[in-house]
Amino acid sequence: VQLQASGGGLVQAGGSLRLSCSASGGSLRSYSVGWFRQAAGKEREFVAWIFRNGITTAYADSVKGRFTIARGNAKNTVHLQMNSLKPADTAVYHCAASTMILSAPFREEGRYPAWGQGTQVTVSS
Repeated sequence: VQLQASGGGLVQAGGSLRLSCSASGGSLRSYSVGWFRQAAGKEREFVAWIFRNGITTAYADSVKGRFTIARGNAKNTVHLQMNSLKPADTAVYHCAASTMILSAPFREEGRYPAWGQGTQVTVSS
């Protein structure tokens, strides 16, 4: 499956953005999807994850209560709704897909064989 992340942009602190992860070459409903981000000069970090059942989700503590991951109405999309954005959320955001089982360590980027190009999110203060 090939992935493409989109929806990034420039937003003021407190604003919102919705990122989309679109897939081709396969049905994204067969995969668990993770979002990761990498700020300039920092390592890539886990942001959010949704299991392939479309129900089970998990978030990094830094985004819990502000970000929501969900499957889109279109079968091959997963969205990351980001509210109450902070300058610390500024990063390149990547989506990734995996056929991992529910008990797998979904925070580990090495568990995801399929990655899309990132989309830049910039939050100004």
